[in-house]
Amino acid sequence: MILVSACAGVVTSDTLPIEVSDTRLNVLIADSPGERQTGLTGVEEVPGGADGMLFVYEAPASVRYVMLEVPIPLDIWFFDPDGALIGSTRMEPCPSEPCPRYASPGEVSWVLETVAGVYEFAEGAVLTGAPNGESG
Repeated sequence: MILVSACAGVVTSDTLPIEVSDTRLNVLIADSPGERQTGLTGVEEVPGGADGMLFVYEAPASVRYVMLEVPIPLDIWFFDPDGALIGSTRMEPCPSEPCPRYASPGEVSWVLETVAGVYEFAEGAVLTGAPNGESG
């Protein structure tokens, strides 16, 4: 299982359009180990007008996220290798350890973080337009 610090330092201000079912989102991409590790830690709001951050994995993996030093509540959405939503939960800010760990309900290829309460996606919703693996 891979442990990821959820959302220190902004990865990039460039966004990529994706869709979850019929909802279009512009997301920041975290597609390398370093980018996935830093995510949005310490960020008061998602930068660049993005709707969230999409974490991209080279190969399906079981993952755990932690909200250490993430000041805003986030919803986390777990997508399997076929792009289907297999689980989600709300993650609360955690200023210091010990912090809860939020585990994927199975192997995932993409994990989407959005500001808590903004979107509602039903289990089985399909992610489209997402990149695969490291893009460099």
